[in-house]
Amino acid sequence: MSRTIRFNAFDMNCVGHQSPGLWAHPRDRSWQYKDLEYWQDLARTLERGIFDGIFIADVVGYYDVYKGSNWHALHQAAQIPVNDPLQLAAPIALATEHLGIGITASTSFEHPYTFARRLSTADHHTKGRVGWNIVTSYLESGARNLGQEGLKRHDNRYEVAAEYVEVLYKLFEGSWEDGAVLRDRDRRIFTDPAKVHEIGHRGRHFTVPGYHLCEPSPQRTPVLYQAGASGPGKAFAAAHAECVFVAAPLKAMLKAYVADVRAQARAAGRSPRDVLIYNLTTIIVAETDAAAQRKFEEYQSYASYDGALVFMSGWSGIDFGQYAPTDLVRKVETNAIVSMVEYFSSSEKPWSIAELARWGGIGGIGPVFVGSPATVADILQEWVADTDVDGFNLAYAVTPESFEDAVNLLVPELQRRGVYPKAYRPGTLREKLFGRGPTLPETHPAHGYRDIEAVKARASALRPAAAAE
Repeated sequence: MSRTIRFNAFDMNCVGHQSPGLWAHPRDRSWQYKDLEYWQDLARTLERGIFDGIFIADVVGYYDVYKGSNWHALHQAAQIPVNDPLQLAAPIALATEHLGIGITASTSFEHPYTFARRLSTADHHTKGRVGWNIVTSYLESGARNLGQEGLKRHDNRYEVAAEYVEVLYKLFEGSWEDGAVLRDRDRRIFTDPAKVHEIGHRGRHFTVPGYHLCEPSPQRTPVLYQAGASGPGKAFAAAHAECVFVAAPLKAMLKAYVADVRAQARAAGRSPRDVLIYNLTTIIVAETDAAAQRKFEEYQSYASYDGALVFMSGWSGIDFGQYAPTDLVRKVETNAIVSMVEYFSSSEKPWSIAELARWGGIGGIGPVFVGSPATVADILQEWVADTDVDGFNLAYAVTPESFEDAVNLLVPELQRRGVYPKAYRPGTLREKLFGRGPTLPETHPAHGYRDIEAVKARASALRPAAAAE
């Protein structure tokens, strides 16, 4: 029996997202990113298509690697201007009943104590439909504008991220016991203080001695997303992530990635199926193959060469503006997205700079599938069968048209084949995704932080050291 295929929508609170230049297309509405009505309309479309969620990317900083400035990023609206993603959770939740809302936030640029409150608040407001995409950031401009000398080295960023999530697990899972909130009007007791605990965290990067500011949200810890493709990124995903996003342009790469993450998850004591893996993909679909090809060529006519290389330079840390279009991509050691540099420099067929720009002009670095509903459905089923991937993180060329085409044309074809859901499961996002309870399972490392006696012991051990200071 064919595997079920899952979809997420990949978007960002900005213009164009990963298809630079296509904001100028007459049917594109990404310039309305500032309007809540745009996001609510899109969310209703995605829910009609039974998408698992809308995954909202983010960057703190701007792309200034290409030609040594952010001129082309500003000129082509390459993820600047960009608004805060978390503020979209509540209006999207108000417009929908089931759609998951994945929010990107960096462990490099915000303290875990304040972020924990913001994330719990969003999980409360959405009734448990929020996920957190854990990123470590790759733009030096973000670090500089937050008063840091620069980004930590790649591997060190994951060391910080590991402690960051440890702090959040302690706050979400161990600070407030089940039943701490009584709301007892007769006795006039809202919270039982004996069931609220300091977490007593003192680590290399963070010291957080006290209590979580929020009562437990529907999921306690929101669903955990992660998109690392490097060695440290995959190890982190295998240990912590429930949903993993990858951008593999070829089936062979995706198959190796999926097998590696599932094997590492098993080694970490988790079920390999406790990790849902989605590959970045752009789908151009129309009623016939010929119509889809015409649409794709129309989209390509709006793609921006400079805009594409703004992204490729920012993601890789390599200034592709210093090369001629016919030059070949070569490996350079950088502090950005290591896996991307490795692929484009070591691929069997050498990539020219012009080919790189053309590839990245629509949808980023994932594959682009073009065709009729039947043709694209065949391709998706083949990729799932050959790679063991769970689903696809759909980028857009033109929004909301790309998503409307997927919902109106492709989803019915997949449903007809019995490989796509026709309804949502009830409950929180975690319950919808995995068909079990709203909180993390016992096999997840966060579950251990619900040991209340251990929480008390940590807090007690920290108090004398804090008092001595």
